[in-house]
Amino acid sequence: MAALLLAAILIATLYGCKSEVGGDVMATVDGRKIFRSDVDKYYDNQVASAQQAPVGEQATILRLNILRQMIDDEMVMRRAEKLGLLATEEEVDRRLNEIKSPYTQEEFDQRLKDKKITLEDFKRDIRRSITVDKVMNKEVASKINVTDQDITNYFNAHKSEFNLIEPEYHLAQIFVSPVPNPQVHNQNNKAQNEADARKKIQMINNRLDSGDDFATLAMNYSEDPETSGNGGDLGTVPESSLRNTDPGTRDLVLKLKPGQYSPIITVLDPATKKLAGFRIVKLVAKEPAGQRDLSDPRVQQAIRTQLHDRREQLLKAAYYEVLRDSAKVQNYYAQQVLDSNGLTK
Repeated sequence: MAALLLAAILIATLYGCKSEVGGDVMATVDGRKIFRSDVDKYYDNQVASAQQAPVGEQATILRLNILRQMIDDEMVMRRAEKLGLLATEEEVDRRLNEIKSPYTQEEFDQRLKDKKITLEDFKRDIRRSITVDKVMNKEVASKINVTDQDITNYFNAHKSEFNLIEPEYHLAQIFVSPVPNPQVHNQNNKAQNEADARKKIQMINNRLDSGDDFATLAMNYSEDPETSGNGGDLGTVPESSLRNTDPGTRDLVLKLKPGQYSPIITVLDPATKKLAGFRIVKLVAKEPAGQRDLSDPRVQQAIRTQLHDRREQLLKAAYYEVLRDSAKVQNYYAQQVLDSNGLTK
C-alpha cells in the first residue's frame, strides 16, 4: 500500500478542469483546458525526490512529457464520458480508503503535504486513474484472446526459456528489526530494541506453530518495507543465489520442504557483525532443474500472461494514436518551444 500511495502521487496526473479561465493555458483537448499551474504541480512532484533538479532543455523536455501524458489522459476521459465509464464517487472512496489503510490520518496528511497536493487533488487523480483503467479494460484488454495454439507456438519457439539449469526456490520471509523503521506501515507496533524484537519474533513463531497464515502475519508484523505489503514474498531465486546469503539461512532453506518455514534465524549486519534483526523464512515452492513441459499448467499460464501483456501494450499504443487522430488537440506549450527556437511553422 505504501508503494501504491507513492505511485499514485508520483504517476497520476495532477490536474483537472477548472471553472476559471484565468491563468496560462498550456494545451486544450476538445476545448478542455490544461493549465500551467497544474503542469507545474506535477512537475514539482516529479523533481521533489531528485538529487538534482533538471535545468534548461532537460526541464523543458520533462514538462513536455508531463503535458503529453496529461493530454493522453484527457482524451481517454472524453472517451469515458461517451461510454459511461467515468469513475463513481463510491469507486473513488473505496480506492482512497485502500490507499490510506496502512497509515494513520496524521501520516497520510503529512504525505500529501510533503508532495504539495491537497486531498481533492489526490481524489481527482484516483478518479482519473480508475476511469482510464475502466476504458482500457473495456476497449482493449477485454478484447485480447490468447488461444491454446498461440501458447503452443510460443512454447515450441522458446523451449529454452523453460529449461531450468538449476533448482529455483520461491521464498517468503517475516523480518523483525531491533531498530524501528519509519518506512514500515502495518497495524502493529514496531520493536524498539533487541529485547522487544526477540519477544516479537517469538510471538510470531508461536502463532505460526498454532496454524496462523504466514502471509497474513507478514503483512501485519514484518518490518521489511520491501516485502511486508505483499505477504513477505521474496520471489523466486536460483539455488546459486543462496550462496550469497548468510550460511545459517542458506542451510536452513535447503533443508525445507515446500510449505515449511524455518526456525527463528538471527541476522547479523555483514559489515559490522552486529545484530540486524530476526527472520523466519518460508519455502513457498521449489522447482527442480530440467526442462518444463507444455502440459505444466504453470508453463501455460506464464506464456498466456506474457502474450496477453505484450498484445495489451501494443494495442494500447495503437488505441492512443487513434484517439489523437479523432481529438482536437492544441499544444500551445510545444508551439512556444518551437517558436522560441526559431522553428515557427
